[in-house]
Amino acid sequence: MPNPVAMGSLIRCSQGVAPMPMVVLPIARVTSSFIPLATVNDFIPFVNIPPFALCNSAANPAVVAARAAALGAPVPGPCVPVTTGPWSKGATKVKIGGAAALTKDSKCRCAWNGEISVVSTPATRVNVK
Repeated sequence: MPNPVAMGSLIRCSQGVAPMPMVVLPIARVTSSFIPLATVNDFIPFVNIPPFALCNSAANPAVVAARAAALGAPVPGPCVPVTTGPWSKGATKVKIGGAAALTKDSKCRCAWNGEISVVSTPATRVNVK
């Protein structure tokens, strides 16, 4: 059974340059070891999904501008995540506030051709499936 994703879990984008901690707001949520657990609906940019430092995607307008300024040299631009919808493949049996619990094998898409995935989760005593 995959581990649940909690506040502080490291997530990364396939187009970003650095993993970042996920933010899970502690609003009437289930906790594990006093850490709020995430759901598939925790995908809001800058609220739940932080910028991943820099972006390498040629679909990102900020990267296009950075490359133009560098006279075509392949340079990354600022990361501004634009998630396209909820996380996919949440828990099938565990719900938190009516939404599927987020698990370590869940994925989220960014409009700039990135796939956001979970790198690591804090140690918890709860497993979901």
